[in-house]
Amino acid sequence: MKKRILSLVVAGAMAMSLAACGGSGTPAATQAASQAATQAAAESKAEDNKGGADPAQVELNLIIASNQTSEENPYSIGMDAFKDALEEVSGGKATATVHKGTLGENENELVEKLSMGAADLVVASPGFMTSIGVPEVDFFSLYYIFDSFDHWEAALDGDFGAKMQQTILDKTNNGFRVMSYWTSSVRDYYGKKAIKTPADLKGMTIRTQSSQVQQEFWKQCGAVPTSVAWGELYQALQQGVVDSAENDYTSFMLKEHHKTPNGHYICETHHDFTTRLLLMDGNRYNKLTDEQKEWVDAACKKATEVERETVYTMFKTSKEKVIADGAEVTAFEDMDIDAFKKIAEPIQEKFAKDNGMEEELEMVKKANPANK
Repeated sequence: MKKRILSLVVAGAMAMSLAACGGSGTPAATQAASQAATQAAAESKAEDNKGGADPAQVELNLIIASNQTSEENPYSIGMDAFKDALEEVSGGKATATVHKGTLGENENELVEKLSMGAADLVVASPGFMTSIGVPEVDFFSLYYIFDSFDHWEAALDGDFGAKMQQTILDKTNNGFRVMSYWTSSVRDYYGKKAIKTPADLKGMTIRTQSSQVQQEFWKQCGAVPTSVAWGELYQALQQGVVDSAENDYTSFMLKEHHKTPNGHYICETHHDFTTRLLLMDGNRYNKLTDEQKEWVDAACKKATEVERETVYTMFKTSKEKVIADGAEVTAFEDMDIDAFKKIAEPIQEKFAKDNGMEEELEMVKKANPANK
């Protein structure tokens, strides 16, 4: 069963890699990256132990990885917090080797390594699971399902999040255990012209993710969803290959998309409060002692607090940076958000009905602090 899951994971994730923020990779490049990662792991082991756990006392060393290479990325900061917390709560009996893009800059590589046992925890988008028999995870791709970061947290840390964790664990035969929910912030439109209503998008090409429910939303807005690799998007916006795109402030600020002609106008649609998964192989987790599980659970909790707070802080500072660079922003309050939600809500309802998730949809709605 595990071999079957692994083969499906690799095939499905490879198909989705162009839509992910890490770019694409050839088999040769993947092999080279894997070899480099092995060497990097060996070279970094001594460095990781400096000033931390005493190697002679370490009984548990976990490998944690994301596809982001920047030290300032929220994932990187969250993983460092995991290592520090793990060493603290275990009294130096456990530590972590942290890989920031060095095990692969494509999420498909990380998921493959997790399934093979070459990594213990990875940060990944949930979408790859649709290809391995967990269509329910596309619920996270629905637009306007959350109204705020507070709403997102209440839902993911509550009954809805717990139910999704169990669904994923059951449907992957314990292959993927969601240790925690992370985020990459909230996504907005940016393009060659300002928009305020869905009608303003008519005929415009927009670079989107590959999710069918997301592409259907943009189509109903009158736009033309287009696939462009994340690493090629700056050039596509610069040269007019695409009219617009959508992502969070920090991601497009770091890539300077807002400095291109077709990324100049940012309109705060706030259509997607993103969900990322901190994943561990459930079978690997079950092999830990009860004490080790307590250490790992506590470290995940602390890392999640740090990652989320970093995201929320960077949302503000990244917005300030793009405005200082000359980009023009239409604030959320000035957008016709009701018109966008009017398109999104039938898509939500259809997805919930088709996948037997009406209960989950109600859970999310009830979790909204604004309704209490």
